[in-house]
Amino acid sequence: MKDRENHSLRNMGTGKSGVVAQVKGQGALRQRILDMGLTKGTEVTVRKVAPLGDPIEVTVRGYELSLRKAEAACILMV
Repeated sequence: MKDRENHSLRNMGTGKSGVVAQVKGQGALRQRILDMGLTKGTEVTVRKVAPLGDPIEVTVRGYELSLRKAEAACILMV
C-alpha cells in the first residue's frame, strides 16, 4: 500500500498486497487468525472477493486462505 497508514484487510481491493501490521480482536478469534499464519510482518495479497464481499480469498505464506469479513476487519495492514 502506498501510504503508511493502517487499513484493515477487509478494505483492500482485489490484487492489492500489504504487510500485516497488527491483529486486533480477543480470545479464540484472534488466536485462530494467528494460527492461520497471519502474524505481524507477513505479506498478504488479496486474490478474490466474493460478489457480496464475503468471503475474501487471500494468498499468505504461499497458500490460499478464505476469510470472513469480520476476520479480515481484525487484520490491520501497512
